[in-house]
Amino acid sequence: MTTEETALSSEAELHAELKALFRRAHANGIDVEGGWECRNGTEHPDWDVIVTEVEKNGESE
Repeated sequence: MTTEETALSSEAELHAELKALFRRAHANGIDVEGGWECRNGTEHPDWDVIVTEVEKNGESE
């Protein structure tokens, strides 16, 4: 599988990309809950990513 980088220009686009990523992972049996360090070399900042499942409310998409 190859990955194409998509230029993101808004927080809404970032949210949509994350939602799509989490849905694909869940659909393929990957547990997306947990924490990961995202190391990016010297050119970009590093991030600590923490994902927790939340209780659904009546307004979930």
